[in-house]
Amino acid sequence: MTAEILSVGTELLMGNILNTNAQYISQRLCDLGINCYFQTTVGDNHDRLIDAVDLALSRADLLILTGGLGPTADDLTKETIADAFGKELILDPPSLEHIRMRFARMGHEMTPNNLKQAMFPLESTILPNLNGTAPGCIVEAEGKAAILLPGPPKEMVPMFEASVMPYLQNRSGYTLVSRVVRVFGMGESEVEYRLKSLIGRQTNPTVAPYALSGEMKLRVTARCKNNEEGDRLIAPVLAEIQETLGDVIYSVDDEELHVACAALLKAYNVTIAVAESCTGGMIASKLVSVPGISEFFLEGAVTYSNDAKIRCLGVKKETLAEHTAVSAEVAREMADGIRLAANASLGLATTGIAGPDGGTQERPVGLVFIALSSNCGTTVRELHLTGNRERIRNAASLHALDLLRRHLLKYPENC
Repeated sequence: MTAEILSVGTELLMGNILNTNAQYISQRLCDLGINCYFQTTVGDNHDRLIDAVDLALSRADLLILTGGLGPTADDLTKETIADAFGKELILDPPSLEHIRMRFARMGHEMTPNNLKQAMFPLESTILPNLNGTAPGCIVEAEGKAAILLPGPPKEMVPMFEASVMPYLQNRSGYTLVSRVVRVFGMGESEVEYRLKSLIGRQTNPTVAPYALSGEMKLRVTARCKNNEEGDRLIAPVLAEIQETLGDVIYSVDDEELHVACAALLKAYNVTIAVAESCTGGMIASKLVSVPGISEFFLEGAVTYSNDAKIRCLGVKKETLAEHTAVSAEVAREMADGIRLAANASLGLATTGIAGPDGGTQERPVGLVFIALSSNCGTTVRELHLTGNRERIRNAASLHALDLLRRHLLKYPENC
């Protein structure tokens, strides 16, 4: 089966909006083994849109359109597809009721032009929109199909996953089973180099690397008849990835790093307290986002000033005077201080220079120290991070969590 993507909207042509929809849909079509040879972007003009639709239908079995489903006069996608497929537009009462109820929940009255969002080509399959007022639809005729989706990604992506993926899987006769491997502590280029042989000989399952902010993940996807077959195909590939990359893998179930840490805290019944300077509460925020963490996360302190480090954590004035706040010595005293103050099993601390100002030749922007304190001693790591302020703060948080993860993996030997 061959598909073509048609993105509708003058704002896309003018560069006002980045077309992330086409990228997302392309990836999902690839996952299903559906070929996509052309992508087109066209403005809100009926004649040019009908030309683009006719051309796409002449060379593809399936046309996926995003955008142009709104209530205004320049939203022309449904009208154009109705013309291309020779179908009249008719009102869908359930869609109209959904639109009215959504306006009512927002405390607004539905204006008459919103009625067109409940109009669809005859015999369409309606795709509910739980995140907006514009439902999508699927139109079929003479072996061809057009899938109409809203333009905003926050509406398009959930609709695609909930309604379009099952349709495409049924049409192709296959389903997809995926496992997502998350990696921290090894760069994208090194991961790909180590997995070069595996990626080079991949057929089914496929292995797709994705760079994230400060980390990366690998999506292992099997094209199969059912979940059992998919799990069977994925297992040896997953085992090879784990053997090759080792302990830089922190999850094979797409869990974020703080979630993996929370699970280890729970598994070993370990409590933790956190003292943060340069990260400004990011570590605590990540941990407390996990349900049930209150049993293990006892306390978090943002001790940004030297006075706060002295007053709240017991950092010595002499240590600050001799080594400055951005030092291994201060990080160590911060971690020890928060652990003892909270009576926690572990104390985790960060101090550094996130920039863009404040750096010197001796202590440049990006210099960060992280420390983990336990009854058995305190481990300190020196980091040299790059990027803007938020990138440095996020990377420091991830490094601190990874230090915690690695400590807990060896628990109780590490105590």
